[in-house]
Amino acid sequence: MNLANKITIIRMCLIPFFMLAYQQYPSWMADEYPIINYVNEYGVYWAVSIFIIASATDKLDGYIARKYNMVTNLGKLLDPLADKLLVSAALIMMVQHNIIPSWIAVVIIGREIFVSSIRILAAARGIALAADKHGKVKLVLQVVGIAAVLLGNYPFTYFTDFPVDYSIMMVAVILTVYSGYNYTKNNYKELNLEF
Repeated sequence: MNLANKITIIRMCLIPFFMLAYQQYPSWMADEYPIINYVNEYGVYWAVSIFIIASATDKLDGYIARKYNMVTNLGKLLDPLADKLLVSAALIMMVQHNIIPSWIAVVIIGREIFVSSIRILAAARGIALAADKHGKVKLVLQVVGIAAVLLGNYPFTYFTDFPVDYSIMMVAVILTVYSGYNYTKNNYKELNLEF
């Protein structure tokens, strides 16, 4: 396994740490264990930091893969899968904490499952489909939107009362749907699918 793929695996391994940091633990645990009390109070900041670091490794592994000619079919499958798992975990946790409506998670995760199904079908036919540019822009918007919502519209609250965080999430949802449509349209002929 090359360096680029190892970085992708590291991104996947950071997901449980994000979830542990963002989790709210029972008060009896917080009273008994100072570390749990610390996580309850400051865990969201650690969770956002882990989320952003994990998201940033997407650029790093892609850069290394292209620069050092490490692009592999495994990497083409693992890289978008790691992104989907990271974003899906964040969305599910956000729904659990009632900070986004569940339909946002359903739309985004549903699109990711659909596109992943296309990739699996392609892989079964010996074709490795990489993410397109719309998918990459969509991911950036999702990351920014998720981080802003997790932080309660910070740092935008310094400048405006307008819910910039939710606005970014709405744009991300729209681009998520569009990029899924565009990805399907661009690849269905190659896979000989009927729509």
